[in-house]
Amino acid sequence: MSNHGPTTKAQGIQTSSEILSQPGCWNDSLRALHESGKLAELARRFSGIEEWTFVGCGSSYYVAMCAASTMAEFTGLRARAVPASELLLFPLQLPAGNKTLVVLISRSGRTSEVLRVAEQLAERGITSLGISCAPDQALEKLVTSAIVLPAADEQSTVMTRSFTSMLLALQALAAATGKRTDFGIAQKNAAASAGTLLHTLPKRVQEFVRGYSFDDYVFLGQGALYGIACESALKLTEMSLSYAQSFHTLEFRHGPKSIVSAATLIGFLLSQTAYQEELSLLREVKRLGGTTLVVANRVDADARAAADLLVELETDGLEAARVPLYLLPSQLLGLYTGVKKGLNPDVPRHLSRVVILDDSPSREETRHATL
Repeated sequence: MSNHGPTTKAQGIQTSSEILSQPGCWNDSLRALHESGKLAELARRFSGIEEWTFVGCGSSYYVAMCAASTMAEFTGLRARAVPASELLLFPLQLPAGNKTLVVLISRSGRTSEVLRVAEQLAERGITSLGISCAPDQALEKLVTSAIVLPAADEQSTVMTRSFTSMLLALQALAAATGKRTDFGIAQKNAAASAGTLLHTLPKRVQEFVRGYSFDDYVFLGQGALYGIACESALKLTEMSLSYAQSFHTLEFRHGPKSIVSAATLIGFLLSQTAYQEELSLLREVKRLGGTTLVVANRVDADARAAADLLVELETDGLEAARVPLYLLPSQLLGLYTGVKKGLNPDVPRHLSRVVILDDSPSREETRHATL
């Protein structure tokens, strides 16, 4: 167990270690990519691409959401995220043309739906890029090009450092494609800030979990942070068997606001771009009696007064570089809530580390994991 945070019971010890390892893992993964020349090579190879489609399942689909947002921001190109199952069940949505690139995301490189999409793309001659954390797996062999991040692989069922590391790698690729040379320094700053944050954040989140009990959890984010909101809700569901939802921040007013109460934890991922609009909703929720978790880079007095648990990231540089940091509080929240319930977040109920589907209906694996 790292000395960066409080020790836990035996339950969740592996997940805790993997969460705390993220700053070092990010640095190792990004250094390997830059030193190998991989990012520059891929940026040159895909310089003629006009549309990017990011594909994944579970957590990997939420990586796709965040990566698509960054790609669109840095390049001005069309970029979208699609669940692998959508492309399989509704094949008319499959991209076409030699100006389209499909990015297939799978921690294990073995997720069945992602592999099936890769096979269809290969049959149609559509260019593809795979990203995973396990070397020499099926995905790497099926795609046109591959990024593999072995330092980010995990033993736990639930994705934590693999999520953030694959996201950082895809953001770095977006920066290379868009010739954003300032992004590398911003990513280094973000990793340093994460290391500082994780010295104190685990204890703060653990104390918060001990002091409160919630019936429901809601996470709100806009832009690239909407994917982080979705992943935050999934972490609570997987690790603690809690009911959690996610919404675009300002959409919360349009119906979901009815759930606000002291027994519902509402997590606000406050962006820099839309800070004032999101702050307005935060104040409204607080007036309605909601309990709030606020994650932001830096806040003013109004946000500080409206937060029951406030996490300030305090990192300088481009806003997109700090997107992965927003996930750290909810990873810890899921971990400690699960342990509080007497669960083992390392091996959540009904989940497997890899979803592998057998073609025979009688043998089909129906457990869902976050690969």
